[in-house]
Amino acid sequence: MSNREAAYKVVRRLRKEGYEALFAGGCVRDRLLGRPASDYDVVTDAVPDAVIKLFRRALKIGAKFGVVMVLTDGKQVEVATFRTEGGYQDGRHPGHVEFASAKEDAARRDFTVNGMFYDPIAKEVLDFVSGRKDLQKRILRTIGSPDERFSEDFLRMLRAVRFAVKLGFCIEPATWRSIQKHASKISGISAERIAAEIEQILSYPDRARGAQLLIESGLAFRIFDNYKAESAAFGKAVLEHLPPAVDFPLALAAFWADLPVKEAVAQCAKLKLSNDQTKHVRFLLEKRGVLLDAEMPVSRLKLLMHEPYFWDLIALEKAIAAAAGQTLRPLKTIRKRALDMDEKDIHPAPLLDGHELIALGAVPGPRVGQLAQEMYIAQLEGQIRTRQQARTWCLNWLGKHAVG
Repeated sequence: MSNREAAYKVVRRLRKEGYEALFAGGCVRDRLLGRPASDYDVVTDAVPDAVIKLFRRALKIGAKFGVVMVLTDGKQVEVATFRTEGGYQDGRHPGHVEFASAKEDAARRDFTVNGMFYDPIAKEVLDFVSGRKDLQKRILRTIGSPDERFSEDFLRMLRAVRFAVKLGFCIEPATWRSIQKHASKISGISAERIAAEIEQILSYPDRARGAQLLIESGLAFRIFDNYKAESAAFGKAVLEHLPPAVDFPLALAAFWADLPVKEAVAQCAKLKLSNDQTKHVRFLLEKRGVLLDAEMPVSRLKLLMHEPYFWDLIALEKAIAAAAGQTLRPLKTIRKRALDMDEKDIHPAPLLDGHELIALGAVPGPRVGQLAQEMYIAQLEGQIRTRQQARTWCLNWLGKHAVG
């Protein structure tokens, strides 16, 4: 059963019991745009307790806000009671909620294109906010006063950028001016929610337009500490040259391509990114420029290729060079050298282990580590290929580095 079929099943059950029930939000917008929809949310005049009684498996995920999660046929369907909200104190959460009509519920939503309902039984769109007109004009506009909508939830400013990028829409002038006016308020939103929106904006193929909107709105400079206009402009140019499909750390490293590593890592911490994401960004920015040496030793290239982010580094270096108007010749050479390598030669097991090195005469401690590292580099360079060759090489090394 698809998500749509599961939601349709929930609507039919609610209708059978005499309640009003409709599809809401993004799925309606995407249907009218001819785009595939993944999530199908249901809105109804049934209060949460009534919804819970109707369905054998239902969870109160936000019952005080009128939201119940119905589990059916392996799918989760969010069912929300028509409501109005008010008393926003923190720029994010309403102080009180009152159950209301479909028209009143539409009026509390963020953007007109997200404020429509669809009756899957009658196959009819219910549009109380002129959302269809804005869809046709490809305009993103708040429902009602932009200042009021954003003051209710300042995260909506980033959502506006995300929708504009993903839908290819223009942001209506009054809505845009309000975003610029309130950009500083984004600092009051949790880092996790900001990061989730930034990820969707910068991971989308039209990420350069998203970056431009973040810059022009002022949001970029409120989210990223000490981010300068020159660095932002270069970052946007780098984003333009990335492949269509990239992950979040690569997109961030591109946007921060002009930043020192320490500053970029600090930005990761502010966004509360995972250790793996931060490590990914750090590697890409620490290794900026190293692949411009087309003649680098094969051992160094192999060690770089050990890293899981090597090919992301290739993509980043290419984008930086293109943005800076530099030649791509060294990168093309490095890429060809990397592709020509036999996979088994890139990360071979060391020919000798630490115990064997000590048995050959290496003094336990840092000296063993140094010997092991230099032996492995010789192995990667192809200077030694067998265990016997490794023993001979190590004995010669120990002779040259003998204390006396």
